[in-house]
Amino acid sequence: MSSPFPPAVLLVDGYNIIGAWSCLKKTCENVGLEAARNELLEALVSYSAFTGYQTQAVFDAHFQRNCSNEEVVTKLVTAFYTDFGQTADTYIEKLCASLRHKVAQRLLSRVVVATSDRAQQLTVQGYGAEWISAQQLCCEIDTTVCRVRQKYKSRKKTNGRLLANSIDAKSRQRLAELRMGLK
Repeated sequence: MSSPFPPAVLLVDGYNIIGAWSCLKKTCENVGLEAARNELLEALVSYSAFTGYQTQAVFDAHFQRNCSNEEVVTKLVTAFYTDFGQTADTYIEKLCASLRHKVAQRLLSRVVVATSDRAQQLTVQGYGAEWISAQQLCCEIDTTVCRVRQKYKSRKKTNGRLLANSIDAKSRQRLAELRMGLK
């Protein structure tokens, strides 16, 4: 079932976020960059599933002579690795420029860029995109995870594990009569 509202796009400056979040920075230092990327992508998967954002995490080629590559993580989340020599900033800015027409035509409701790079914030705003800082994104993800846990806990509460606790009173009475040999 599709939503009556056009989707929103979240573009994440991957290494900027990894460098700004203490938990990801620690993962990067202790386990490695790939582990930090995976941890970020996991957080974005949960967040995007809850918010409905079409999310793309963008990572610089980091001096590797690779061609650009896009990895589909889930239906809502992709990871994009730029071409050698192309920065995530440049890629995100070009994407914002191309998406502004879709926003104007109401094919997209909004484009949000997550980065703490001040120059990039100003540039993407010039293309009509919104921005949030790395710390704001972290807070939003934490808040979302807490809301999901609360929602799950409230659904999970039952009156017990027994079948008798989940059926209506009339059926419970009938079962009691059958146990006692009454018809």
